[in-house]
Amino acid sequence: MRSMPQQEASQGEFALARYLDAWAPAPVTLDDPVAAAPVAALSQVLDQEAPVAIEGEPLPPLWHWLHFLEWPAQRALGADGHPAHGHFLPPLPDRRRMFAGGRAEFTAPLRVGVPARRTSSLAKVEIKRGRTGEMAFVTVRHEITQEGRTRVTEEQDLVYRVGEDERRSGGFGLDLGEAEPSGSDWRLTLRPSPTLLFRYSALTANAHRIHYDEPYVRDVEGYPGLVVHGPLLVQLMLELARREAPEREVRTLSYRLRKPVFAGEQVCALGDVADDGRSAGLRIATRRDERHATAEVTFR
Repeated sequence: MRSMPQQEASQGEFALARYLDAWAPAPVTLDDPVAAAPVAALSQVLDQEAPVAIEGEPLPPLWHWLHFLEWPAQRALGADGHPAHGHFLPPLPDRRRMFAGGRAEFTAPLRVGVPARRTSSLAKVEIKRGRTGEMAFVTVRHEITQEGRTRVTEEQDLVYRVGEDERRSGGFGLDLGEAEPSGSDWRLTLRPSPTLLFRYSALTANAHRIHYDEPYVRDVEGYPGLVVHGPLLVQLMLELARREAPEREVRTLSYRLRKPVFAGEQVCALGDVADDGRSAGLRIATRRDERHATAEVTFR
């Protein structure tokens, strides 16, 4: 993955620039034992008969999202359950956060039970103007090492809006019917329930109320139901590849989250393999939309 410039916001053109002009958080490092217990727990949440990895075995791609977690004090949370302040949270007033996408390169698998270190840094800040106003795009880069070797390099793209947006206008629907997406080589079907979302929130230290507080999500955020975690949708796409092609080791990943999915909707993770077998296109479909999230993976 190529390095990105530290700051790409064009100062003076955007109102948000005045909040971000001097914002330059330093890199931070976290250590984690990569314990087996969270891996076993998520395996149960996804109805696997046995843990996908035990002590000493390779951790599947993106399952490191169960590790390097931060638990701020309860008083440090905002009204939405998300931290009010944070090292890589931009100093914007009344901000709304969306996990937009990312990329990852897996040079070698992480191993369960082997201590690891993650170094995180601000890779890029960019301000854009969209249909609903200005948005700040923040990219955070993570490098994870184990036994002195860099094994995972990852970038996450987060979008921040200020004030209200189209959710208040009822722009999203809810359809609990059976999804019937067009044919694909691979398919994995799941209907996320409120309890599944609650358990995933607990495993990933995610206290955002859109995932478990239905009155809040309807009355304050303007969504028609509990929102399925963006990272869970991405993990489902990678889980599809793991189950359908266990002999293939993922080398790179790029993904984009496009439209929210809500609890109770039937989610289909779909995959199409390239003719040479060296890559695959993945997506999340529901009855409402064929492409809620998309991803591309390459194999070794």
